[in-house]
Amino acid sequence: MKLRNLFLLIALSLPVCLSAQTSKQIYLQRADSLLQQILTLYKVEKYGLLTETYPRNPEQRITYTANTGVVVNQQEVSFLWPYSALVSGCVSLYKVSGQKKYRKLMDRQIKPGLDLYWDSTRIPHCYQSYPAFAGHNDRYYDDNDWVAIDFCDYYERTGDKEYLEKAIQLHDYIYSGWSEELGGGIYWCEQKKESKNTCSNAPATVLCMKLFKLTKDAKYLEQAKKTYQWTRDNLCDPSDFVYWDNKNLQGKVDPAKYTYNSGQMIQAGVLLYQATGEKRYLKEAQQTAEGACRFFLKVQPIATGEMKFFPGTSWFNVILFRGLKALYLVDRNEAYIKTMIENVDYAWNYTRDENGLFSNDWSGHREEQFKSLLENACMIELFAEISELQFKHNKQ
Repeated sequence: MKLRNLFLLIALSLPVCLSAQTSKQIYLQRADSLLQQILTLYKVEKYGLLTETYPRNPEQRITYTANTGVVVNQQEVSFLWPYSALVSGCVSLYKVSGQKKYRKLMDRQIKPGLDLYWDSTRIPHCYQSYPAFAGHNDRYYDDNDWVAIDFCDYYERTGDKEYLEKAIQLHDYIYSGWSEELGGGIYWCEQKKESKNTCSNAPATVLCMKLFKLTKDAKYLEQAKKTYQWTRDNLCDPSDFVYWDNKNLQGKVDPAKYTYNSGQMIQAGVLLYQATGEKRYLKEAQQTAEGACRFFLKVQPIATGEMKFFPGTSWFNVILFRGLKALYLVDRNEAYIKTMIENVDYAWNYTRDENGLFSNDWSGHREEQFKSLLENACMIELFAEISELQFKHNKQ
């Protein structure tokens, strides 16, 4: 046991001891190996898409449907949300590495797969939650947020106008979900207009800021300010600045808190600060980052003692990382992102299965028979984004 503990301590300290360049390569190699494993294990040859889990869960069913009374069919491929995590991973890998193989993969395989989710039969056009070959399915504003944000990042790196044009089209769809009930805000689901959620409004703010940067059109900046303020006024817990999940049309707040909601508001605040110079946006981002880490981090036992971990929802945590990284690049406070990096280093070294796949609990205390595409594909983005960071303590 003592020898194992020694190896554990060495493994956890590796990224700190290595040179910045070597550390960068390690994280890029992790991202690439996970990408290749997912493309192999989750592949559905018939459609050129991926399964929801590996191994495929025979009980998985299509649970989202826009047509009441429709027979719920067995699920052959993943929903849009998990597939979009693969889009994010590929975009991040190309962005940070510049390797042509990732652009080729995006343009020739991942984007054509994404196109199968495109619904051109309902106006405005957008991506629906399950491929169009299965008929109409629910259309979520937040699902389209995530894809549009990726398209902005990809366009910024490639200059391919197809992606910018699609991001603008998705923006228009997303804001078709804005209404004056509750004084504003975007609904969560087009077919279930029952609540307005942080997860639909916070990323819409981020999307507007990215479109403002790319187009210089002031309408996006004004829309971002309005959406940000509505979300902060209606869904921010003033006791800790962590964001609640949603408010229903009767004005009742769902007090559930998830890492990704706060992460997107942190990123939105940083982007607004960078564009406007208004320090309140930076201060609010810092408040939410501190509050989120206090609220979500919990001590868990490990072989060498104890360690603080973010909750067992990997994709949510990756979206929090987007905000924490954006904030770090402005205020250079390493504490928050270092903790998440320590989490994923531990998960990589000690919690993967025989196929190199993750459960959604980085501490390794909960195991899953069926490994989620969402919770694994998101790690591609996380490792790729970590590879860009060069702390002073990374250097020899």
